[in-house]
Amino acid sequence: MADIDGAIGYVVAHGDPVDRARLSYLRSGAAPPPDAVAKAEMGQAPGGGWPAFWAGDTASVDATCFRLAELDDLGALDREPARKALAWLAARQRPDGTWEEDASLADAAPVWARPGDPEARLYLTANAGFWLAVSGPGEGLNPHAEVVARATQAFRATIREDGSWPSYLVAGWLGAALLYHAGWFYEAAQIQVILADRVPDMTPAEVAWLAAAMRRVGLGSDEWLLTAARKRLTETQRSDGGWPSDDGPAFDVHTTLTAIRALR
Repeated sequence: MADIDGAIGYVVAHGDPVDRARLSYLRSGAAPPPDAVAKAEMGQAPGGGWPAFWAGDTASVDATCFRLAELDDLGALDREPARKALAWLAARQRPDGTWEEDASLADAAPVWARPGDPEARLYLTANAGFWLAVSGPGEGLNPHAEVVARATQAFRATIREDGSWPSYLVAGWLGAALLYHAGWFYEAAQIQVILADRVPDMTPAEVAWLAAAMRRVGLGSDEWLLTAARKRLTETQRSDGGWPSDDGPAFDVHTTLTAIRALR
């Protein structure tokens, strides 16, 4: 079993006030301090999205989804900044149900978000669709239900007969979560089989994100994919209680918080 107390200690020791507020909310649902929420919401573009560090002042689909994940850990998806961001995401959906970054970011965007790249398009579609799906207040009440349905169908249309998908690994688990949320359980299970085979070779950050996403849409903690994910997280936890990020030490606390979300 992973050492949750050790992970909590790592976040307390190395996190900033926003990180510690996220930890408190994940552990007990404690309302975060207003200044922590305000800090997490900083930098929002006038249209509703958030720019990436590589995007200048132009709002990014990828960065907006990342920020929504942080706000979700603060119980803040029902606040005006998140609602505005979700509306911006919905308005950015293309006629075919997919998402791409703004064309002006073509020279700056990393490969996984590059406009015009079909693999990036599928990843962004799964990511944006996921956050629009889980942000609804309840069954039949999601104001973006039609957008989510188009995103789900767009992703589902790309799945091959063997359950594989023509994009990055992360697109697989976000797409599986999107399909599971929509009730396409067979298609989601096809992807889960492939993901379970890959879990032993995944990085801790990948496994934490996978497990957190599937738990967020209600996949049972005793399902074989999540059992494999817990095993991998237990094997890869460091002696200091944290897990390493794929994006460098500055994001280790974020990865650890994602693991805590997945394991709680």
